[in-house]
Amino acid sequence: MFLNLHSSYSLKYGTMDIQTIVAKARALNIGQLILTDINNSTGAVEFIRECYRQGVAKEADDVQKGNIPYPLKPITGIEFKSDQQLLYIGIARNREGMRALNEFLSFHNIENIPLPDTAPILNDVFFIYPFTKNSNRTLKSNEFIGIKSDQLNHLYKHPLLEKKEKLVIWHPVTVGSRVEHRLHEYLRAIELNTLLTLVPEDAKCGCNEVLISEEELKLKFEAFPFIIENTQNLLNACDLSSYFEPGPQPMSKNRFSYCKEGEGLDKVLLRRIAYKGLENRYGKNNPVARERMEKELRIIELKHYCAYFLITFDIVRYAMGKCKFYHVGRGSGANSIVAYCLRITDVDPIDLDLYFERFLHEKRTSPPDFDIDFAWDERETIQKYIFNKYPKWHVAFLGTMSTFKDRAIIREIGKVLGLPKEEIDGFIDPTKERENQLNATYQKLAAVHHHMQNMPNQRSIHAGGILISEEPITYYTALDLPPKGFVTVQWDMYEAEAIGYEKFDVLSQRGIGHIREAVQLINSNCGRDIDIHDFKTFKNDPNLNAILREGQPIGCFYIESPAMRQLLKKLKCEDYLTLVAASSIIRPGVASSGMMKSFIERYHAPDKVVYLCEEMKEQLKETYGVMVYQEDVIKVCHYFAGLDLADADVLRKAMSGKYRSKLAFDELVNKFFVSARKQGHSEELITEVWRQISSFAGYSFSKAHSASFAVESYQSLYLKTYYPKEFMVAVLNNYGGFYNRWVYVHELQKTGAKVHLPCVNQSDEVVNIKGNDAFLGFTGVQGLEHKFIESIPQERRLNGPFKDLENFVKRTQITLEQAILLIRLGALRFTGKDKKTLLWDIYNYLGHKNKIINAAELFSLERKEYTLPELANLPIEDAYVEWELLGFPLNYQMFDFLKTSYRGEIMAADMNKNVGKTVRMVGNYVCEKTVRTIKNTKMWFGTFLDSNGDFFDTTHFPNSTPIYPFKGKGCYLILGKIVEDFGFHSVEVLKFAKLDIRMNPVAVD
Repeated sequence: MFLNLHSSYSLKYGTMDIQTIVAKARALNIGQLILTDINNSTGAVEFIRECYRQGVAKEADDVQKGNIPYPLKPITGIEFKSDQQLLYIGIARNREGMRALNEFLSFHNIENIPLPDTAPILNDVFFIYPFTKNSNRTLKSNEFIGIKSDQLNHLYKHPLLEKKEKLVIWHPVTVGSRVEHRLHEYLRAIELNTLLTLVPEDAKCGCNEVLISEEELKLKFEAFPFIIENTQNLLNACDLSSYFEPGPQPMSKNRFSYCKEGEGLDKVLLRRIAYKGLENRYGKNNPVARERMEKELRIIELKHYCAYFLITFDIVRYAMGKCKFYHVGRGSGANSIVAYCLRITDVDPIDLDLYFERFLHEKRTSPPDFDIDFAWDERETIQKYIFNKYPKWHVAFLGTMSTFKDRAIIREIGKVLGLPKEEIDGFIDPTKERENQLNATYQKLAAVHHHMQNMPNQRSIHAGGILISEEPITYYTALDLPPKGFVTVQWDMYEAEAIGYEKFDVLSQRGIGHIREAVQLINSNCGRDIDIHDFKTFKNDPNLNAILREGQPIGCFYIESPAMRQLLKKLKCEDYLTLVAASSIIRPGVASSGMMKSFIERYHAPDKVVYLCEEMKEQLKETYGVMVYQEDVIKVCHYFAGLDLADADVLRKAMSGKYRSKLAFDELVNKFFVSARKQGHSEELITEVWRQISSFAGYSFSKAHSASFAVESYQSLYLKTYYPKEFMVAVLNNYGGFYNRWVYVHELQKTGAKVHLPCVNQSDEVVNIKGNDAFLGFTGVQGLEHKFIESIPQERRLNGPFKDLENFVKRTQITLEQAILLIRLGALRFTGKDKKTLLWDIYNYLGHKNKIINAAELFSLERKEYTLPELANLPIEDAYVEWELLGFPLNYQMFDFLKTSYRGEIMAADMNKNVGKTVRMVGNYVCEKTVRTIKNTKMWFGTFLDSNGDFFDTTHFPNSTPIYPFKGKGCYLILGKIVEDFGFHSVEVLKFAKLDIRMNPVAVD
């Protein structure tokens, strides 16, 4: 009887989630129900699945025949609205009908075409138009008019009485109760960006749009039995049971066969390519690798993931071959020797003792996924390749669903209540939380926020997940077209997993851009070809390991941050395995849990480590008894407790919070204890091992993921060590990394390169390097318009260097404002004239209304020259201009701005000789990090450069920094005590203050 049900996926309209809807319907003994969310089908398959999950088959015989009787029969459709006005409701008769509705909506979403006022002609779909007093349209055989109970009196002498077979019950359902209707009103106000009291009545649902029993609804229409019969007939004509096989799993033919001939050939092809790669990676005779390969292929074939590996291989092959792109395969996929041999990843799973079961095993119910990183500016090319290779409706981006879950919603609620900004700011200020609790208005906001929490807010696009489907994805969802320009499904990764889709994560990171461009620059500037994939040589290079040990890998992916540099020095890291561990324990959860400190202590005193038993020693000796990796949890569960590797991974996943069934989890825990007892371990030992597992598992990190990061770090280290100039230019051109741009310019200068200001006759859009000379690019010049950033170097490349100021003005058609900017920065110094003379001259060319046109001249007339008096220009003036236009002074140290010549009692290089002493140091501010202590007070960590250009770090405890706060860029006088922690020296700050600088003489004048 309910043909028009809204869930909370009718964004900022419906208030009930799918689970609640199904539970309410079953409690009311409703037999059939149609979910029709507004302009989306996000919850359609979830609704069907939930109806099955909450239902129970009546007879086992029915199950065997494939006839599953649902206590609540699910039917789905879509409500189509335009500008808040209901057009019609589409109801799927069957699976093909749902596909047709999804593709109709997708077409209008993708082409940005308004929905038509009249429903389309679609087979296997019923359409319902809302009843109006003037309803008298010509209806097709699959079209009906829905009428509400309070509209029945309008049927008197209405023409529709002559078309009795076209009338059906229309009882929309939007809220869970009349009280919940108020929540609906808040949602509508937020959606319409208006005050709660100004939401139009026609923009809200009716107060009676709640679920009632079918008997109660039929009573409302008892005077019109033919309407009840028509509605029942429509419901009976719908059947979406083909979405599910007998059992709770979706019947989805979504696994794409890579070969047209089907899965059989997929297996043959994968084996052939994998074994060819095995020979390349391990040689012709490696029995350990071959045994591992056979084990993995058996599971891959058993789980029907051959095509998944082949499609990923195809993506990588295209990137490496035709595009010459560099990539990094990371995540748990790096646990696979098949992936390693297909060059999806460069992490050797045998060398690192990585467990394939962390990626895939026989008991895994969720699909695996590869994470493939490309350079930030190359990812879109790969995405386009995937979308062009596979048919329309068969490939789409994965969506995401943001929810009302943070304190920002308090601001939205406050706005619709008309509260002033100052009052709302006070409500979201965490320091006023205790005061707010006593405020009646805040209590009202908090109550509304509580009811909104975790409700869907808006659809968006996943960072990089792509779905490829054997059958059209539109069987399961309509598609959107976000600004990125790729079609996107209307649900997230959790729904994709529930349906059975594997996703292909095509991601990006700037570190790969650094490596790619550095290799290109080395080729053009040094004439050398670098095999950046020669990782086995890199990891054993003592020069690279020396930089690691000293903790100075500025510019290198993942290991350049202050926290990572500190950790590297504390560990005296000088090998690959230690870097892999460091990449894992650096994460915030690990550090706060005490695992990081424990690991460092044990690393420096391995002979003092006490292991619980021999099995723990054997499995955890590499990490000194600390479960650093997720693989460590698997190993202990397997070798200590005797669980098979599949169960061990399931338990590992459950402990990381990714297991929804508490009952199933409890069964696994019990299995761990029972199995461990069978191994002969004491109850006390088992309990302690379980305590360690359960405390570490939530923080542990995939070893394969850390190993992938470490490989990339070594590649960056190699480039930084042997080709530092080209590497730092590549870092600058790919938008740097952890630090501000000036830090990388400083690092480039430290390599011995001569770094020049932008020059119209030398610079390109980005930084270039020729021999030892590096010219900053026009990108990054504050205020310079994008068209001139591109056109100036382009004009020079096409027609040769600019000859003089007049020639530059004519050829670029630059404006006066933009020309002044370039002159002030010194970008026209090639003319041989000083800046102030050029500023005078530019007004001769552009200080009038008519532009100088770059056209052929019949006669070349010499312009009359004027002799100007000598115009003084101080170096500090230039430094201030560079600071203004570049964000930093290039040829002037920040220390040179200071009024004082004092540079501190000691330099960073002398800190190791002054441990325990209180000293004064002067540092140029680089960055700071705020953290909260156990007592919920703030403390800070700072990073500075001394006047020699060396880094040093500071610690600011809560009792000092609020009195002596950070004040942004500049140089600081720091009073503090030098402390040492495992060889890493830092300053515990007692006092510090920003030092005064000399003013710009131009500004003073």
